[in-house]
Amino acid sequence: MADIMSKEQRRKNMQAIRSQSKLENRISRELWKRGVRFRKNDKSLFGKPDISIKKYKVAIFIDSCFWHVCEIHGNKPKSNQDYWNKKLDRNKNRDAEVNLHYKQNGWYVKRIWEHDIKADLQSTVDEIVAFIEDAKAKM
Repeated sequence: MADIMSKEQRRKNMQAIRSQSKLENRISRELWKRGVRFRKNDKSLFGKPDISIKKYKVAIFIDSCFWHVCEIHGNKPKSNQDYWNKKLDRNKNRDAEVNLHYKQNGWYVKRIWEHDIKADLQSTVDEIVAFIEDAKAKM
């Protein structure tokens, strides 16, 4: 299927897309308030974890229901299904590759779903803090 935008227009459009979501920012703000210090979207780490703490080998990913194909809320577009099926399946496979990479290298990996954050931000943050404390204790 041909793109309806010129190559230059598509480039500008894609450059405008931010690498951090509002959900990541909400979680980050809450963790920072609780005294947890971390890096966001560290490009030096495989898969660019949304939140990472190298000292304790912690990698946390915040997955949106659409892009990471949530079993509960994920829905696939009705048009151009071949493209979207390949794209979303590749995202799921990449998530599995990233998880495997970190687990093989002794890291603690946690994936948080978008719907968990929207349902109860405080309990999700509590869960993340407990996860980080557990990783600290094991070091």
